[in-house]
Amino acid sequence: MDQSNETTAGALAFPGLKVLIVDDSKTIRRTADSLLSKAGCVIESAVDGFDALAKIGDFSPDIVIIDILMPRLDGYQTTAIIKHNARFSRTPVILLSSKDSIFDKARGNIVGASDYLTKPFTSEELFGAISRFAAEGAGASTNAA
Repeated sequence: MDQSNETTAGALAFPGLKVLIVDDSKTIRRTADSLLSKAGCVIESAVDGFDALAKIGDFSPDIVIIDILMPRLDGYQTTAIIKHNARFSRTPVILLSSKDSIFDKARGNIVGASDYLTKPFTSEELFGAISRFAAEGAGASTNAA
């Protein structure tokens, strides 16, 4: 199984892609960081929405992966704030949740999320979501480059 994960990461390499991972679960942050780092991504982590908003300006991520259920400022609220900022309005946001209802996904669409992954997610699901938005995200936050 490890070999297939390495093959997937190698086949879907994202060299230099900047990803902000926002989740109050240390395990989820570590897992996503490990998988995406091996695929060449540059990772910044945040423990909740306030932490994410404090870091997003300096980090300028190409893609944001954010948990919905977090203390203080949840994923829906944080996504809405990110999407209402002119600088990050085109940055893809992938929501993570243990909930899989149509209501939750619709609410994600309303606040501007680009995709929705249900926990627990597989490495293939994560890489698939990243690959769908990698080019879009890279063009959105690196206008000066």
